[in-house]
Amino acid sequence: MEAAGTLERGLAVLRVLADDPGRPMAATDLVRATGLARSAVDRVLATLTHLGYLRFDGREVRLAPRLMELGEAYLAGGGLRDALSPPAARLAEELDESVSLAVPDGEGVRFIAQFTRRRTMSVAFRVGDLLPAARCAAGLALLDPAAPWAVDDQLVEPGLVAVAVPVRDPDGRAVGAVSVVSHTSRHTADGLRAYALPRLRATVTEMETALARPPRSAARDEGSGGGVDRSRVAKQELGAGYLQSLARGLAVMVALGRPGGATLADASRATGQPRATVRRAVQALERLGYVAARGTRFVLLPKVLELGYAHLSGLPFRAVVQPHLNDLVARVHESASVAVLSGEDIVYLARRPTRRIMSVDITVGTRFPAYATSMGRVLLADLPEERLDAIAVKPLSSHTISTTAELRTVVRQVAADGYALVDQELEEGVRSLAVPIRDGSGRVVAAVNVATHASRATPADLVRDILPELRETAARMAADLASVHGPAWNGDLREVVRLGR
Repeated sequence: MEAAGTLERGLAVLRVLADDPGRPMAATDLVRATGLARSAVDRVLATLTHLGYLRFDGREVRLAPRLMELGEAYLAGGGLRDALSPPAARLAEELDESVSLAVPDGEGVRFIAQFTRRRTMSVAFRVGDLLPAARCAAGLALLDPAAPWAVDDQLVEPGLVAVAVPVRDPDGRAVGAVSVVSHTSRHTADGLRAYALPRLRATVTEMETALARPPRSAARDEGSGGGVDRSRVAKQELGAGYLQSLARGLAVMVALGRPGGATLADASRATGQPRATVRRAVQALERLGYVAARGTRFVLLPKVLELGYAHLSGLPFRAVVQPHLNDLVARVHESASVAVLSGEDIVYLARRPTRRIMSVDITVGTRFPAYATSMGRVLLADLPEERLDAIAVKPLSSHTISTTAELRTVVRQVAADGYALVDQELEEGVRSLAVPIRDGSGRVVAAVNVATHASRATPADLVRDILPELRETAARMAADLASVHGPAWNGDLREVVRLGR
């Protein structure tokens, strides 16, 4: 491993962490697992942490949601997920069964999309998971290109049955497979085939028609002046501890994630790197099986998804926001929480208390009236005004607003300010400041706050000292939630609450 290049060493560390993401690992564990020198591991970890791909939890290293941009580059650039997902989602709805999309990857198949039905016995495959081709319906359908369909009768797991049909590109190559997956409590294997296969075949025909359309042309960067090589500034700031060639190689990987792949010139423009530097990175990625040449272009391969995508894509809401809450509390030394709106109440989904003799006693799952809390007012500010008129307002302390008209006025000001400060309205002695967490469309779907005792900070102190920290934390949470759950990660309110369980 020491003889390998810097990019190879960095990817080796990522693979070790992705192979067993639930196992706590320190730098010494990675030294043993990779065979790298401690100094090399430390520099790799410093670089990947700076890029946002890893985070430290004490002495332990964990994958961070931003790492998903590598897998997302493959999924977006490959084109299959985006082209095949709409008909797959409709099929799942029509059959009321889970539907999976998979592509060949070596001797296995790797899942690129899942459309599950929520049941007591539900499918637990994740996007990025790899299964042996001979032990699942999608793999069997792809192993025998002449087979019109394939059935998995509890091959991969007792009780699980599936039927799959290959999806072919305009040249007749089986480029993927779509599976309908169920449980023996609902169907036998033969029963599922009889029930699902006619509609499955019709869906595959629709998918193949979509693949026959002219591909979207790859974007070019001349109009914007090309990309910027941010690794140069980072190298100047961090010095010898920062591996510029690792950062550059990962940037090249992301740049290749465009429809139809990218030429060396395309990747050079997108990253701001010299063409020779890009070429070396592409050659290393080819050797490792992450990239393949398609004429003069280079495309990412499904193996990219092994770099933590399955684990990170399955993170629940609380697991995404909790590290940011922990960091916030470490900086401001006050308790912090995240909540969403549920009816006229807020529900706490994540919390990090601070250690003090006098502290606010709240736990995950706690509900409070939204009108009397800072997070509630941030969330109410994104609602139509007629929704506010239906809220029954009553005093909870001597400071609480007492009428719906007051609530409307306060909420309008919160919308204008972009934050809410509540001074002892929920409970005497408690002050809190909150800001919104927005999804990719700008919709407010959650809120994060800092709460303190009135004796420790004035309202002006909170706005001056805490508000910038809160806004930075909310932005980081929103970015990570978008990475894990997509730009419109909120779904509806019930789904957000479910993710926070």
